[in-house]
Amino acid sequence: MARTRLTPEREHELYTAVLDLLGEVGYEALTMDAVAARTRSSKATLYRQWGSKAELVVRALRNDKPVHLAEIDTGTLRGDFLAVLGRSDDCRMEKNSALLRGLSHAVHDNPDLFQALRELLIEPEMTGLQLLLERAVERGEVRPDNPALSYVPHMMIGAFAARELIDERPVDRAFLLDYAESVVFPALGV
Repeated sequence: MARTRLTPEREHELYTAVLDLLGEVGYEALTMDAVAARTRSSKATLYRQWGSKAELVVRALRNDKPVHLAEIDTGTLRGDFLAVLGRSDDCRMEKNSALLRGLSHAVHDNPDLFQALRELLIEPEMTGLQLLLERAVERGEVRPDNPALSYVPHMMIGAFAARELIDERPVDRAFLLDYAESVVFPALGV
């Protein structure tokens, strides 16, 4: 399917509108008609550009990410984690956590959404995290046989989920930094 070229500004405007609508109505009630109306574009253009609602939503989420893990390399694992946290803010984390919570329910009834999330958001982030960890092993910061290496993604995702469930508070930078210092780094021997 051929895609038309959008200016970065127009694409950002569309993605912002999609995330705003997603926050207002949720995934199930979000329609391409509503996105078209909000962005003053045609539904045909949206489908031609993104192919499906699922891809549009996930690309909007991906575009809104303040940091892509594969881009971070400060020379130390601790520095990499701090750099990741330094590129986000508490307000954005809270908003994104709420959106992802809503999507986590929608994936059960929408295999296309699940597939788009895996391909466009989860797998690239897992690859980026793996690169951070591999560099830490190469530098000698983490033993290559450390059993916690394969569980770092689970630890980080768990931190996001558990914070709301246990503390009834959104994830913020201070919590994630303390979590990394108290749980992740000790598990990795850093």
